[in-house]
Amino acid sequence: MSDVPESAGQASQAQPPPPTQAPVDLPPPAAQAAAQQQSAQPFSAPPPPDGPPVIYHDKSLKNGISKCPYCGSSDIQLDTGTGLLHCNYCRREFAEASDGIDGDISLLSGLHTTMGASDIAFDAADVVTLKCTACGAEVVVDTNEAPQARCHWCRNMLSLNQQVPNGAIPDALMPFRITREQARALIEQFVGKRRFFAHPRFKSEFTTENIMGVYLPYMVIDINAHSEFRGEGEHETRRYTVGSGNSRKTKYDADSYAVARVFDLYVDDLTVEASTDKLNQATAVNSNNVINAILPYPLKETVRFNANYLRGFTSEKRSVNRSQTEDLMQAQVRDIARWKAWQLAPFYNRGIRWDIQDVTVKGELWKTVYLPVWLYSYLQNKPDGSKFLHYVAVNACTGETMGSVPIHKPKLLAISAIIEIIGIVLGVFLAVVLFLAT
Repeated sequence: MSDVPESAGQASQAQPPPPTQAPVDLPPPAAQAAAQQQSAQPFSAPPPPDGPPVIYHDKSLKNGISKCPYCGSSDIQLDTGTGLLHCNYCRREFAEASDGIDGDISLLSGLHTTMGASDIAFDAADVVTLKCTACGAEVVVDTNEAPQARCHWCRNMLSLNQQVPNGAIPDALMPFRITREQARALIEQFVGKRRFFAHPRFKSEFTTENIMGVYLPYMVIDINAHSEFRGEGEHETRRYTVGSGNSRKTKYDADSYAVARVFDLYVDDLTVEASTDKLNQATAVNSNNVINAILPYPLKETVRFNANYLRGFTSEKRSVNRSQTEDLMQAQVRDIARWKAWQLAPFYNRGIRWDIQDVTVKGELWKTVYLPVWLYSYLQNKPDGSKFLHYVAVNACTGETMGSVPIHKPKLLAISAIIEIIGIVLGVFLAVVLFLAT
């Protein structure tokens, strides 16, 4: 019997509700005009002669002094309570413009990358010299530490905002929304629920005073794909019982169908780590998988990169190229397509065996984003001399918390043994009761 697809067509990830905007002072008209110059047409950039099309989505930010649009001060930093930039001189708050790298995914064809996602030139210098536009002094910025430095003559804060080919500057970032005190409370609550089985040394050394706010680099990908799934599915028509006593069995009848599902798949903002050490998921030596567990972020709320957002926090440079995460992206797109194919075939309650699972990526857009994390880490020295790095991480936008805590194995084994003994005793007791009852 052949199958007619019950529904086929476009599929996309669920979109988050629009963010609630807090009241924000509007910048002066000149600053508003500069922000409005951003283009929201990322798929029209011409291809360079030696690679995929590179999208130069924003050229308005310059290297040098990033000034408050109200008073001109360069003493600016992030207010984690509001997610806005705060001028420490005039006390006004303002927001950077959105990253402006969005478009109709259904029109996406071929490979596109932003400037921030271009291949890293590993011979590019980490130390960059900026000329202060206020006094003319030359100031050295070490991008391994931060993309900002203060001029030693006029005290203005100099920022490296434009991309350099060493992975130091992403296209966009998500500001911190969870404060340090809120993060400490979330981490303490997470660890508190696991203290009973935690290692005694860990419990004596645990403190949240040393947690750090970190911006981690990610590749964010928009994907236009076409999917074709074909196989055999079964629909259960009847369930019944045969036999009696110990030979009693449940059986079912089912109809078999040839099943096909063909649909377009639009994946919006697929997120992949862009740091070599975080891509190492060797659970024998680290708990890097914790970082994945606090996803997702509300990526529609990202703003274009401005080094002032990083002040007071640490950050990691991107250390991998697109080609190094291509396989991971392909695998995740196949998983999403497989899940969507199941959604489009609810009739087959006995399951479907897919013989053909063909997912073709027709278009892809890669950009780089800094995402904020509050991070607690603990290095465990094991009895065999090995070391294991535990993390407790807090999504600094949503508050989602996940982590790894060292376990006290003797206590765990003792409790397991007690439970097993209790189970055996209860089993013997029930057997005796049943024997006496018969």
